[in-house]
Amino acid sequence: MWNRIYKFILVFLVAGITVGMANISAAQSVDPETQLKLTEPAKPKAKKADSLDQLFSKLKKERHPKIAKRLSKRIWARWFKSDSASIDLLTGWARKAMNEKKYAVALDLLDQVTTLKPDYAEGWNQRATLHYFMQSYGKSLRDVERVLALEPRHFGALSGMGLIFQAFDQKKKALAAWYKVLEVYPAMTSAQKAVIHLEDEIAAKRI
Repeated sequence: MWNRIYKFILVFLVAGITVGMANISAAQSVDPETQLKLTEPAKPKAKKADSLDQLFSKLKKERHPKIAKRLSKRIWARWFKSDSASIDLLTGWARKAMNEKKYAVALDLLDQVTTLKPDYAEGWNQRATLHYFMQSYGKSLRDVERVLALEPRHFGALSGMGLIFQAFDQKKKALAAWYKVLEVYPAMTSAQKAVIHLEDEIAAKRI
């Protein structure tokens, strides 16, 4: 009886070893790249970037200035992308020239940008900013209007409009422009301050 039991255990062990060796052999027959794919943990899916409309929706609801500022920077980053490498390069050179107060150079570059890509809102906005720096407020306002025709939510251009009307001492128009900024970007502190300041000035004139 014990001989039979011993033989059964021996057969079972041999069968187990044979199956194990077969599995190892099968695993070794798989190429290393496939083995790596099978053993490495699954990568998390990349988070889909918010669309411009989604960013504006978040900006309109956000009341914390720092969080709103981060959202506005993401929007600016989208605005600066023209989908043309050459236009992006020209715009970058123009911004550098503006920072260095080389206004004639910047104007020449931005004239090229607006001519080559008239549907690029940020090209017009950069030129509007340049004209403002050069105190050519009428030209700046015309460029702002082109920006807003392409992107009515452009809080940068709306802010520029507010500043231009203030330069013209047209307080009611300036106030209306700043209110439009706050419709898009309620947490913008500079717009909030401008509204308070202008409302006080208008109220003082009525007395």
